[in-house]
Amino acid sequence: MQTIRFGVIGTGGIARRFAQGLDCVPGASLAAVWSRGADKARAFAAEFDSNACDTLDALLTQPLDAVYIGTPHTSHAPYAIAALEAGKAVLTEKPAAVSAAELDRVLAVARQSGRLYMEAMKPPFYPLFDKLAAHLRHDPIGAITLVRAGFASPNVPPGHAVYDPALAGGGLLDVGIYAAFLAVHWLGAAVEVQTQGRIGASGVDTLAALNTRHERGYAQLYCGLGLSGSGDALLCGPDGHVVIDEKWWSPRRATIHYKDGRRVEIDAPSIGSGLNYETAHFCELLRAGQLESPVMSHATTRAMIDILDRARAQLGLIYPFER
Repeated sequence: MQTIRFGVIGTGGIARRFAQGLDCVPGASLAAVWSRGADKARAFAAEFDSNACDTLDALLTQPLDAVYIGTPHTSHAPYAIAALEAGKAVLTEKPAAVSAAELDRVLAVARQSGRLYMEAMKPPFYPLFDKLAAHLRHDPIGAITLVRAGFASPNVPPGHAVYDPALAGGGLLDVGIYAAFLAVHWLGAAVEVQTQGRIGASGVDTLAALNTRHERGYAQLYCGLGLSGSGDALLCGPDGHVVIDEKWWSPRRATIHYKDGRRVEIDAPSIGSGLNYETAHFCELLRAGQLESPVMSHATTRAMIDILDRARAQLGLIYPFER
């Protein structure tokens, strides 16, 4: 098995979870790390038995197969473009870009470079998603035409980056993108988006409630900061519905309620940090010479950010760097 050598950009919590998850990915290793904070990069490299690079260029000239980007939202696209132009495959944290226009520039570079590019949207790679899909194939609830999903966190401390408009903060891009994924995954691209919500004192969205019409149905989505909201999800078909338990974006348990009164519980524990499943999929694609994931396709990534673009426009949320 070809060992996939990763370089990591960033040393925050999500980058640490990625590095921890590599222990559960056969044939993958952490070869180098770079961060704008040199001391943090050295500490990260020492923790994960890797090499710290002094500059981004130094990282991108290392003998790497792929680069993982785990930095603030506004830097995802620029770092992805730099890595792709350096001939590296890219696995980037969500959101892949802060707007559809920015994403289109990244995708153009991905096509020109002939390198694999994928947004790290973890839910569809968890064991529960596979187990649920397999069960619904042999004991279906019919075509799913309604999705309900969302999450609101009451515990984000003041001063957190998610409240900073200069870093593309707000609930939509931070957690709302998960709900957008679930809707696109089951229903296809959005045809219509209707949004209500509020902008907080710092200038980012702190509550957004979306009703969306899709190619194959409808969705009710929400996200928020500074309030408490359940993190379960609902998938509805004519012959039953599925409830995915709280923290559905790290799915471990679901219950299928059939219209004939039957209930089927599906339990699929996960291992590692959770990011290992998407990483393993990415490594398989890279070994096979693929340029795009059939699960997290470029079209899916674009359909997700398109929903959030429309929602932001309806809320009147324009980031400072967009003015």
